[in-house]
Amino acid sequence: MSAVQVNKLHAFTGHRDCVYTLEPAINESTFFSAGGDGMIVKWDLTQPNEGELIARLPNSVYAIHHDKKSNLLIAGHNYDGIHILDWQQKKEVASLQVTAAAIFDITTIEDDLLVASGEGMITVIDRINLQIKTWVARSVKNARVFAINPKSGELAVGYSDHYIRIFSLRDYKLKHEFKAHANSVFALRYTPDNNFLISGSRDARLKAWDVPANYTQAGEVVAHLFAINHIAFSPSGEYFATASMDKAIKIWKTDELKLLKVIDKARHAGHGTSVNKLLWTAYQNQLVSASDDRSISVWDLRFLA
Repeated sequence: MSAVQVNKLHAFTGHRDCVYTLEPAINESTFFSAGGDGMIVKWDLTQPNEGELIARLPNSVYAIHHDKKSNLLIAGHNYDGIHILDWQQKKEVASLQVTAAAIFDITTIEDDLLVASGEGMITVIDRINLQIKTWVARSVKNARVFAINPKSGELAVGYSDHYIRIFSLRDYKLKHEFKAHANSVFALRYTPDNNFLISGSRDARLKAWDVPANYTQAGEVVAHLFAINHIAFSPSGEYFATASMDKAIKIWKTDELKLLKVIDKARHAGHGTSVNKLLWTAYQNQLVSASDDRSISVWDLRFLA
């Protein structure tokens, strides 16, 4: 493995249950977190461990999304729907009963708000007036994760039926579907050049899919001991990180799927339980990780020649 220097800078605490998700704000040093305690918290990397409570919801929150157009925060409230939050005023401005199931991912594209939920449904919502436009149902298993490719005009969705399905962003019609893994697809990201789709699964494998070649498989790595929960690219796109249920964070070279570094509890005072989400920020290239251990860690990574 190539030399990567790792330094743990901070451990943010305050959540009372598992921390499931992280989301960047407009300011590159600021981000939001949410988890099993229903708390949505704003953090600033320049002011370590001084979290600011934005909202408290009764049930777990697996997904939050910062809508940059409106500067509002959208929270997926499990078994209830979505809540639109003015995070600066710390108040709810709207809500919508989308599903009675768990909400696993939220994203926006143009004027559409997309919600992935536990009954295998993608709900397409007009983000201006909060009216449901359509439902996309291609599986009865969980729709777990979104990835958007603006270059090809495609939406990739990972499902718990082990499939990845590719939809047109124009009309949400199905373009491709393929059995990608031997278990649920939890993690999905397009490479920064949008030429490859990287997937991670409960089967602990990373796979690369060639977009221009109709998503033919271009690479595979047995990456972790247990489920891969999330993938995050560095600001440069040269590297990416994976988070796993095996408690480890791993750093990879993007163009080679080559492992560069393992960050864990024994060697780096890493997390003691599952690592659920990552955020690789543009603020001094710091990597943020969230875990079942109720903490958020901040990492300084230095790549040596």
